[in-house]
Order: sequence, then structure tokens, then C-alpha cells
Amino acid sequence: MTATERLSLALVWTLAVASAAFLMAPLAVTVAVSFGSSAVFTLPPPAWSTRWYERLWVSRDLWPALWTSLRVAGLATALALVLGTLCAIAVVRGRFPGREALVTFLISPLMLPGLVVGIAMLQGFRAMGLRDVGVSLLVAHGVITLPYVVRNVAAALSLFDFTLIDAARTLGLSYPAAILRVLVPGLAPAFLTSGLFAFLASMDNYPISIFFTDAWTKTLPIQMLQLVEERPDPTIAAVSTLLILLAVVVLILGDRLVGLRRLAQV
Repeated sequence: MTATERLSLALVWTLAVASAAFLMAPLAVTVAVSFGSSAVFTLPPPAWSTRWYERLWVSRDLWPALWTSLRVAGLATALALVLGTLCAIAVVRGRFPGREALVTFLISPLMLPGLVVGIAMLQGFRAMGLRDVGVSLLVAHGVITLPYVVRNVAAALSLFDFTLIDAARTLGLSYPAAILRVLVPGLAPAFLTSGLFAFLASMDNYPISIFFTDAWTKTLPIQMLQLVEERPDPTIAAVSTLLILLAVVVLILGDRLVGLRRLAQV
């Protein structure tokens, strides 16, 4: 390896480490503050304590918001998996005019600013007479999680050999049975990956949810922002740390399940 190559390699690694440190620093600060004993955001903490996690456990504001977020995220993910899979099959297997435009339309919530999408859906729901908070919130989160499913499942479908379904039918399976026993297991990694991303995107969403909540129905990000405005203490850092842990656990679990599924197929 020449001196120029060594210098280039060292520069690449330096930039990579610096970028990773820059991205991870806010997370590290949040975790450190959540274990501090100070009632204000102080770094380094004067002493280490779990008082904010204990306070979080007895909080009467965050638990209802957490339950709302979990319920909405779970239902929205299930809705997105069903509708997104059907849409992905249509755009991959179908041959009709405007197919590319349909794909762009389906993933457009990822390309537009969240506030723009939220205002548009708010006006649309109002024009349709949809004023129920729970239903509006579920539909809105279904819209923003749908692109994750469409993109992942469409990519998996483009690599799937559909002659396997025909082979299963020649062996005596009905078409629905062939779909359930051949297609669904083959797409299981795509379902899992897209479901995880959709769930986390719904749990973390703020710019859409703010338009479809009221004083009695609030998601966790909205409740956290309200607590920051009312009483800014490290309780919010404790909640953020638990959400970081949730994301890490979900991603690790998803990676392990996908790996086990691939080993089972081999």
C-alpha cells in the first residue's frame, strides 16, 4: 500500500468516525442527562441517580399518551402492511398506464414536508366530514407508514419467482393457499422490515399527529413537547432514553428474525 493510499484510508476512517460521533453525541447526552440527579439539564451530572425514571413510572400524563401511541402505531402498521402489500403487488405485477405515477403517489408522503402533508389531510378530512380524533389519527398514520411497506415489499416482489405459485397450484393447492404457503413466507423478511420501520415512524411522528389530537387524545411526542413547555426537567430525557432503547431492541430483534428466516430457507 502506497503512502497516498494509506493517507486516503486514514482520511476516510477519520471522516467516518467524526460523522458517527457527531450523530451519536446528542443520543449520548440525552442518556447521560437522564441519569443525573439535577433538576435541570446539566452535563456532566453532579451525581448519578435514577430519580427521573422513578418519576416517570408514577407519571399520570405520559402513560395514557404512550398507550395511545402504541395503539395507533400498531393499528396503522397492520393497516399499512395489508394495503401496502396489495399496492405493491399491483404495481409490480400489473401492466397499466400510469403505473410509475401511482408508485410516485404512494411514496409521496416521504418526499413532502410533514406539516404540508398534515395540513392537506386535515383539510381533506374536514371536507369529508371526518371529525373523529381516533379515526383521523389512525388514517393519517396509515398514510405516512404506507410508503415504507410499498417500497420494501415491491423490492422483494421484484426478486420473487412467481412460477413457484404456479408450481404449488399444480401440486394441488388452491390459489389462496398457494399465496399463503409460498408467497407470504417468501416475503416475510420484507414484511418484518417494513413493519418495523412503519411502527417506529408512527411512534415518533409529531408534525402529522399535531393536527389530529385534542385535549383528551395525545400521542407520546406531543405530550413530551407539552411537558417540555410546562416543566422542563430530565423526565423527558428519561422518556427519550427509553425510546432509543426501544428502537435499538426492535432493530436488533428484526435483524435476528430476518437472519433466522433466511437460515430456515437455506
